[in-house]
Amino acid sequence: MTADLSQIVKAYDVRGVVPDQWDEALARLFGAAFAEVTAAAAIVVGHDMRPSSPGLSRAFAHGAADRGVDVVEIGLCSTDQLYYASGALNLPGAMFTASHNPARYNGIKMCRAGAAPVGQDTGLTDIRELVGRWLAEGAPAPAARPGTLSASETLQDYAAHLRSLVDLSAIRPLKVVVDAGNGMGGHTVPSVFAGLPLTLVPMYFELDGTFPNHEANPLDPANLVDLQKRVPAEGADLGIAFDGDADRCFVVDENGDPVSPSAVTALVAARELARNGGKGTVIHNLITSRTVPEVVRQHGGTPVRTRVGHSFIKAEMARTGAIFGGEHSAHYYFKDFWNADTGMLAALHVLAALGGQDGPLSALVAQYDRYRGSGEINSTVADQAGRIAAVRAAYEGRADVTLDDLDGLTVAAADWWFNVRPSNTEPLLRLNAEAKDEATLTKIRDEALAIIRG
Repeated sequence: MTADLSQIVKAYDVRGVVPDQWDEALARLFGAAFAEVTAAAAIVVGHDMRPSSPGLSRAFAHGAADRGVDVVEIGLCSTDQLYYASGALNLPGAMFTASHNPARYNGIKMCRAGAAPVGQDTGLTDIRELVGRWLAEGAPAPAARPGTLSASETLQDYAAHLRSLVDLSAIRPLKVVVDAGNGMGGHTVPSVFAGLPLTLVPMYFELDGTFPNHEANPLDPANLVDLQKRVPAEGADLGIAFDGDADRCFVVDENGDPVSPSAVTALVAARELARNGGKGTVIHNLITSRTVPEVVRQHGGTPVRTRVGHSFIKAEMARTGAIFGGEHSAHYYFKDFWNADTGMLAALHVLAALGGQDGPLSALVAQYDRYRGSGEINSTVADQAGRIAAVRAAYEGRADVTLDDLDGLTVAAADWWFNVRPSNTEPLLRLNAEAKDEATLTKIRDEALAIIRG
């Protein structure tokens, strides 16, 4: 096939339509390039439940073995289970998944030993250049001594490690509905929850990469509807939804109402700070709620604000020695999990917090949900820089506001803020706004959109 690498090598991973944009032959080249760039003696490889994943994963493994690298194949796994294997085995890793994308997509999330991220500036550009050269000139001759392929089972060790980080043994019994969306949560949840004082009501636990019930993307409200109905129908204490590769978790309360990922970030931050003696740095991106830094400071911690994107979060986690990090997209990062993101560990914290007191989840999270937020609103624009400049012109010079350029443009006042930032891949501007009340939010949101769409 003739591959356009610019279309499939993204900022943080490889992702595209199979077999139209990439296939097993290309996966083999990526495996060889990954082996070259990491210069490791061994790597670990896993995959999700998509129909194309086993073949792509095996081709990648053979490509690495061609370069003399031994490959540990852990088979079906969630992305955070692959990160666990990378951390526990201290090996570079590759996970075959397209996360929440439709069934025809697949991709590769790569990391160095200890689950350290591989992105554009940390190896992905080098991998792309090698693959491009080999596509043009032919792959190099195999190493004189090819690497070996061996199978390893990590699910139980992964589950035990997570349970060792959050003690749920003494919580009151809870009933929890889990929507796995036919993704990898159906594989990991039974093992992680085993033996805990939980009554599990499973939804869509059958592994099926064609996603017959709904897309495995809980960030889209349409994909939470089934869970929102099921929780009150079952009289459950809460509901949890995972995305396709189960590295993100979304929570709904006993009424079926969604809990903001910012509220989850604040709740987990408070618990992690308590576990660390009321000291530590917590990372949050700039579109999380103001509640997050407020709660961090109230519990003795130091909040650090970053750009949007997991590579920025992980870089700041490493630089500052942070104990925890959270994004409004429901990615949660833990120092005790090699600074990698794991939705499952965040879910265990929510369960422990709820089960450690007598009130309902809605009351518990109310203290972590202090403002009204717009969610992300996308606007198609012809001139991203020009529209951001127009927003700046409308607000700069006002004594009651501050402006900063950390990621796009953030305009902030005492009781509201908004951020507008460009998409890296589409002609879009993304607006996120927050205010003390609904009326103020509506006013600020509409003012910003009028300028953006001017």
